[in-house]
Amino acid sequence: MSCFSLRKSLIPGCAVLFAASMAAQPASYKLTCGPASKHAKTLSATRFSQQGYGFDLEPSPQIQDGVCQSDKAFFVSVKEPDGNYRVTVELGGSQEATTTVKAEARRLMLEDVSSAPGAKVKRSFVVNVRTPEVNATERVHLKPREIGNLDWDNKLTLEFTGPHPALRSIEIEPAHVPTLYIAGDSTVVDQDKEPWAAWGQVLPSFFNSKIAVANDAESGETIRSFQGERRWDKLMSTIRSGDWLMIQFAHNDQKPGRGFVPIPQYKALLRKYIGMARAKGAHPVLVTSMNRRSFDANGKIRMTLAGYPDAMREVAKAEHVPLIDLNAMSKTLFEAMGPQGTLKAFVHYPANTFPGQPKPLADNTHFNSYGALELAKCVVQGMRDDKLPLTKYLRHGIPAFDPAHPDPPAVWSDAYDPFVSAQRPYER
Repeated sequence: MSCFSLRKSLIPGCAVLFAASMAAQPASYKLTCGPASKHAKTLSATRFSQQGYGFDLEPSPQIQDGVCQSDKAFFVSVKEPDGNYRVTVELGGSQEATTTVKAEARRLMLEDVSSAPGAKVKRSFVVNVRTPEVNATERVHLKPREIGNLDWDNKLTLEFTGPHPALRSIEIEPAHVPTLYIAGDSTVVDQDKEPWAAWGQVLPSFFNSKIAVANDAESGETIRSFQGERRWDKLMSTIRSGDWLMIQFAHNDQKPGRGFVPIPQYKALLRKYIGMARAKGAHPVLVTSMNRRSFDANGKIRMTLAGYPDAMREVAKAEHVPLIDLNAMSKTLFEAMGPQGTLKAFVHYPANTFPGQPKPLADNTHFNSYGALELAKCVVQGMRDDKLPLTKYLRHGIPAFDPAHPDPPAVWSDAYDPFVSAQRPYER
């Protein structure tokens, strides 16, 4: 029986249960694809449903000579409460391998890590885990699409994918590091199903293991509904001094109807969020929303977000808050790609490209993984252009990015994830 009523409030008598759940202590794990030892548990023949760690969601991979390997994606989950966790993976097998690692709901952590035959490659990153509980009496009002989502459960899930993923071992430990929080909508969220993707779920791959990215964005959100659904309360319950907060809203706020947020209220809520973040000792950063795929007859982007990008620019200037002008950068990016080239970055696919997709997909708001990657590169370049201290957490060797010269679509070459939906992300 659920402890929450249909109104999302806690049923009397359940407070003690949730207090105990929220007080759960983070655990450290060392898991190996070889035999168990004094210091490591073996993944061999383990399933998460049977204990607090193991293979999850999809069939277990083959295990041979201490290597977990497959020709398709496989998953490992461990039970963990809210918090940040440093994950160190040792990759590589007896054959040449290329492994991409994602966390939770398709959050990109490592992309295309190559290993020569017999080589071992170690990489580390930090994963943020969250649950819907804000405190013992309140929780986030999840949408139906979020029920069972890997971003909202009490476990840390890792996906190993790519042409020939090969895993040797995993180490997981609590990480006491700064967190970069993200508040936004479907163009930012961790999209949990192919072919949809957003820049927030790609951003973690640009950072080293000294910072966590907590993407609290969700499809269909406005700056007002983000507060009303307790998402802002959840974020505020965990943000700490020294953390960062990126805010991007406009796509749903400017739509006439149920979700509409007038510009004066939009600006007032931006100022409120900035003030509350600063009161916690955190550093707010505003991000103007990217353009939609809407071209005029001359191949120039039409501005479809009304006055909302300008409103955010005004607030950033008045409140002395750093601004990443993704709206301007995306205009340059999309015009460089052109009307035909942008079809490769947005969700445009012929019928039957994916299972259960009898009709063509033609979405001019949402992105595939390639488009999300290019926008994430814009955000990272915006951090550099503004000389934000966040840049000290970027991985070494990340080149500068010029939106006027986008990467070719082949820059994203990973295989599709196993979870697919032809349904457009939730909108208001």
